[in-house]
Amino acid sequence: MPYTPIVATLGYVLSPDRRKVLMVHRNARPDDHQLGKYNGLGGKLEADEDVVAGMRREIREEAGIDCEAMSLRGTISWPGFGRHGEDWLGFVFLVTGYRGEPFASNPEGTLEWVEVARLGELPLWDGDRHFLPLVFDDDPRAFHGVMPYRDGRMVSWQVSRI
Repeated sequence: MPYTPIVATLGYVLSPDRRKVLMVHRNARPDDHQLGKYNGLGGKLEADEDVVAGMRREIREEAGIDCEAMSLRGTISWPGFGRHGEDWLGFVFLVTGYRGEPFASNPEGTLEWVEVARLGELPLWDGDRHFLPLVFDDDPRAFHGVMPYRDGRMVSWQVSRI
């Protein structure tokens, strides 16, 4: 059977001093299957845009800021991750420069600056704890992982770097 994932972006916006990252605390919609969790910003790619344009659009929509500098840190395939078991393929970016003042909140929840060193203390998807260190490390190589989910839980994690 062909792999036909939902293609999405996921971005982590660093503060100017690079010590904090802008996260959304998913606390606005009771029907959100990510309710209570912290996440980066992003979402589904539109048919007429490349992944960079999609990342810029999502951050503008969700945080009200314009990306001026960012790098692709990696890709992750999430088979079975969706609410109804849909497969997702994410392009993960680190945003190191932006223009504007971030919103205080958006329709998904509160936007919060969190110290990068404290990310592991937050309620996150279990799988985020595996790939987040790769987003913020000093290795210039992109990572490419696969993280299957079953019944809302991570099953395994494999990663390569090139």
